Amino acid sequence: MKSWRTRIGVGLAVSAAAIAIPLTATTASAAPPPGDGWVPVGALKYPSKAECEAKELPQAQANGYHEVWCDDSEAIMPIYSR
Repeated sequence: MKSWRTRIGVGLAVSAAAIAIPLTATTASAAPPPGDGWVPVGALKYPSKAECEAKELPQAQANGYHEVWCDDSEAIMPIYSR
């Protein structure tokens, strides 16, 4: 039979892991746009990432931006420009 000190130590380690793992795990949808300088400009529903970026680029350029990035991990794609 194990001592109470060992049981308490193991119990604390398991409890710490049970709390730490969900706090450090993130989903792919939480990924920010690639690189620095991206500004969120809205979100719309598009059938594909390519169509989103192609249709949003002219408006982004009219507002002084040079690039568009659409996050296709969500049904309504967040749109970023820089």
